[in-house]
Amino acid sequence: MTSIGIIGAGVAGLHLGLHLRQQDLDVTIYTNRTAEQVRDGKIMNSVAHMSATIDIERELGIADWPDIDAEYSKHYHYNGWGEERRFEGSFEKPARILDYRIYLPHLMGEFERRGGRLTIQDLTVAEIEQLTDVHDLVVVSTGKGEIGALFPRREDKSPYTSPQRKLAVGFWKGVAPREPRGVEISIVPPAGELLVLPMWSFSGPVHALLFESLPGGPQEVLTDRRYEEDPAAYRELVLQILREFHPTVFERVDEAAFELQNGALDILQGAVTPVLREDFVLLPNGKYLLALGDVHMTVDPVQAQGANSAAYSAKVVADAISEDHVFDERFMRKVARRRAERLEAASDWVNTIIQTPPAPQMPQLLTEMVRNQALADRYTENFNYPIRQIDLLATPERAAAAIADTSNR
Repeated sequence: MTSIGIIGAGVAGLHLGLHLRQQDLDVTIYTNRTAEQVRDGKIMNSVAHMSATIDIERELGIADWPDIDAEYSKHYHYNGWGEERRFEGSFEKPARILDYRIYLPHLMGEFERRGGRLTIQDLTVAEIEQLTDVHDLVVVSTGKGEIGALFPRREDKSPYTSPQRKLAVGFWKGVAPREPRGVEISIVPPAGELLVLPMWSFSGPVHALLFESLPGGPQEVLTDRRYEEDPAAYRELVLQILREFHPTVFERVDEAAFELQNGALDILQGAVTPVLREDFVLLPNGKYLLALGDVHMTVDPVQAQGANSAAYSAKVVADAISEDHVFDERFMRKVARRRAERLEAASDWVNTIIQTPPAPQMPQLLTEMVRNQALADRYTENFNYPIRQIDLLATPERAAAAIADTSNR
């Protein structure tokens, strides 16, 4: 029987493992944390799954969460340019945000229940290379430092060598929902962005406040000031930033109830450097490693493309394995070709959004959406379709064409 080893139990690794168990293949996922450790640990992200990803989950039998109310259907915008600043866009089908400390342990349990093996082990590069003698194919879906460096950086698709935003995300109580439920995106050029994400966590509905702060700007203090040093002072600082820069969010806050769901476990501060790496690497023993997930493509979370791209990529890899069990260079290049356009589009799109100073077409597009509902809805629905999105916003000429196409609808 064909044997597959997967490094990492994030969305990429677990989705791939579940796809391959549907093919009745022998699959082992290697991860350094048990399901209990993930469940009891610190937040990892504030991931939104678009309907395109939920469709993949439906194929895997993991889309139903009967006791959880986590769907939303709108994007509400506060545009930092122009006189009129508010607009909204609608999805054709709802998206969902679920605390990954609930989501990932559930998938780990499903993977084992369906006959997959979960091995709890920290792996070095040398040990990963040794696994290529144990499995017919080894897929690396997570890993920093020397593990990530196994796959060379693609300079043509990695324009940044440092983080373009400083990040701080916390799961907060005391924020009133928008109705209909939706994500709010507040853009204030001197400070950065704020995403307010309605999600389901251990206490039920909460809001993730994801501050995307420009380095050197007035909002970066939310990343630089450590929450653990003085939780009360940090809470007041968040309220101050909301009051000064994000008025449409501040008006939703009940200050008496405003607090993190579970203290220091429910806040994450840091930054990421966007990068797209090569799809595969040839080892000295003549075997290949295939890249997947964050090891392959790391994007800033501002447009919710990381996990959605990982789920798409896992399906592409699984489909290729279903038709071809010869894991040579031809197989690797086949996978690379099939996923290239969508992943490159997602990377290019996010890198355009975080460009500093802003790409000239972005103020033009966002200002037009205030009065052009068809454009706002297209832009929102395209969160499911990165190729369509980069076609819409890649250049001033493309933005102008999208405006012209939607102006009379």
